Amino acid sequence: METLEATSELQSRLSSLSFSSFPGITSKQCDNTPPDRLQNTSLSEGFGQSTNPADMDETKEDSGQHSEGNEEAPAELALGEGGEENNSAGSCQLSAEMKAQMPPLSPPATWTSAALKELKAKLRTEKDSMVTVYRGDIMTVHVPTVPEAKKVCWEFATDGYDIGFGIYFDWTPVTSRSITVHISESSDDEDEEEELEGPVSNGDVEKGSKSHTNSNLAEILPVYRQDSHLSVHGGSHDFPGEGTYLLKFDNSYSLWRNKTLYYRVYYSA
Repeated sequence: METLEATSELQSRLSSLSFSSFPGITSKQCDNTPPDRLQNTSLSEGFGQSTNPADMDETKEDSGQHSEGNEEAPAELALGEGGEENNSAGSCQLSAEMKAQMPPLSPPATWTSAALKELKAKLRTEKDSMVTVYRGDIMTVHVPTVPEAKKVCWEFATDGYDIGFGIYFDWTPVTSRSITVHISESSDDEDEEEELEGPVSNGDVEKGSKSHTNSNLAEILPVYRQDSHLSVHGGSHDFPGEGTYLLKFDNSYSLWRNKTLYYRVYYSA
């Protein structure tokens, strides 16, 4: 009896301590339930309440709401992906607007001549006018515009085999008036084009290169293989404005043969 009374006194103290320690936690169930019932609640009764069909239905509804919430996540992710596509489309549109601001380029005037031997004999005596374009290489001649002239002119021929030739114009303001030559392997040239805005593909040199998408670079004449070993190929182009011409002599398609090139580039009023 003494043990039972001590236990009852301890339970009553714990009950009063619980209500006094948490005054903000009140409910109708706690107010209407006598302390004795709270004290005598067992684990078996707790499990019995959890197996109530009504509670199970509520649990299913809650889980269904959670699953519906999870299904909404991919939609938000898809919206984010759409935002990235919109940003990409916006950058492409901006590049197109920049390109549209450039004036259109007129086609070059081109011609051929049978005076092959005469041109080669003359250019052999001039410095840097006879060069070798090695297999797999591309030689690019950078020719800036100058205020004293109105057009750029070119002539070239080769020994024994053809070579690819094309012309581009860079609208970037001129910082140097020197004509320079850049030799690169085909892979290096492709890397430079990949740095331009948008994907660029060289394609088959026999079918002509695809136009560049750089906002500052415009195509005047795509790269085609020219029968420069049979006749002299020449041409000219009027300055469209300030910038730099890029004359490309392309031997990237050749796996075995180096090409001997005779060429000259000059200005004309």
